Amino acid sequence: MLLDELGVDYIEGGWPGSNPKDAEFFKAIKNYSLNHAKIAAFGMTKRKGVSAKDDTNLLAILNADVGVAVVVGKSWILHVREVLRVSPEDNLDMVYDNVEYLKDHGLGVIFDAEHFYQGFREDPDYALRVVKTAEEAGADVIVLADTNGAMLPMDVYEITSKVVERVRVRVGVHMHNDSGCAVANTLMGVLAGARHVQGTINGIGERTGNADLIQVLPNLVLKMGFKALKGVESLRRMREVSHFVYEAAGLQPNPYQPYVGDYAFSHKAGLHVDGVSKITKAYEHIDPELVGNARRFVVSELAGTSNLLIYLKDLGISVGKDDPRLRRALERIKAMENEGYSFDLAPASAILVVLRELGLAKDFLSVDYWKVFGEHNLNVAVVKVNGELSVAEGVGPVHAVDLAIRNVASRIYPELNSVRLTDYRVVLPGEVKSTESVVRVLMEFTDGRRVWKTMGVSTSIIAASVKALLDGLNYILIINNNEIGKSINNK
Repeated sequence: MLLDELGVDYIEGGWPGSNPKDAEFFKAIKNYSLNHAKIAAFGMTKRKGVSAKDDTNLLAILNADVGVAVVVGKSWILHVREVLRVSPEDNLDMVYDNVEYLKDHGLGVIFDAEHFYQGFREDPDYALRVVKTAEEAGADVIVLADTNGAMLPMDVYEITSKVVERVRVRVGVHMHNDSGCAVANTLMGVLAGARHVQGTINGIGERTGNADLIQVLPNLVLKMGFKALKGVESLRRMREVSHFVYEAAGLQPNPYQPYVGDYAFSHKAGLHVDGVSKITKAYEHIDPELVGNARRFVVSELAGTSNLLIYLKDLGISVGKDDPRLRRALERIKAMENEGYSFDLAPASAILVVLRELGLAKDFLSVDYWKVFGEHNLNVAVVKVNGELSVAEGVGPVHAVDLAIRNVASRIYPELNSVRLTDYRVVLPGEVKSTESVVRVLMEFTDGRRVWKTMGVSTSIIAASVKALLDGLNYILIINNNEIGKSINNK
């Protein structure tokens, strides 16, 4: 439904003739009302020596009950002779018969010319005959595929331009990323005259993936001036769509992904932060809000006081740039990073360092003692929180400690009942500059309104977890404290 809401023209639902799962998709999609997108079923040209009406692959497309068929055919003479093992003329007949048969049954047809660019390099006349044959049979769109991802942008532009000159129907491009050029090749194909783009959300696909539509679409609309989907309105949902697909696929979002990644508009170096705070376009190629992202300032060993001032400003705290307490906080942050902390991943822990140096951070919760007993999958934690003993049983040692701390914390501060742990990660061993290896524990929290991340570092996973948990709970209690928003004198 998200793709339909974005304004995607075609959603290729799979290959119904190849497996039961894809066939089930076409049954299930009937239960959804789409306002714009057309569902397409994929298939290949009929088998040698079998008529179109008897080919099970084509019948599966018809049985999928869709309005559009995507049919892939051979356009590289190497594949025709060595893979299909048919004559060049027989291959042309197969292409024509497939397209004509599906058109006669009322379907729109997109013809994917497999390995087209490689085929054109070896035998341009034959590659062009294949796509012209599909056009003559009634194909609505001719798609040129770089199936093994070998092409470079200049090759794509040159070859696509020649095809656009020869073909009357709409030309499309389908790029794989084996050479790391799928997005660039797609853009060059459009520049050469292609007006139909195939790709996947986040570039997820076979081998090294396909062209990432999350990158292609903003480039087309914002950088090249083309109309795509619903324009800027659709682009504002790029990050939302990207994360939804990652979650549905069981994958972690790529923080370095252009446009939508957590680090796409993150500024670490003090020089950059100072420049962005004065004029954003000095270090940002677009406004991050155009693609549903946000500007982030990272606190790290490369940070300057400008980085800290940005965070403090968001909290309503006014501090002079030359305040010596800021300098001391920055030195402490850099020393902690040398010990193994990575505050670019856990900015809330860095903010606590600054607030403590400014005298604004009261630790509402403290742990004086903890001990975990484990035997036969039974884990019991004994923790002394704010001078009070608490005992809890958990499915693991960290879970047991978490419950024991929260038993006391949530009773003293009921607002913590709304705080949930949404992510927990252990990085082992930590990359540190000392001789001893440490464990980093990263925790992500939410109270339904905010999201914040903290980190604990220790040679013990449990000890690191306790540090990260305490930082996470203390952070939100401090932020919610009315005193935190008051400006302070800087002397």
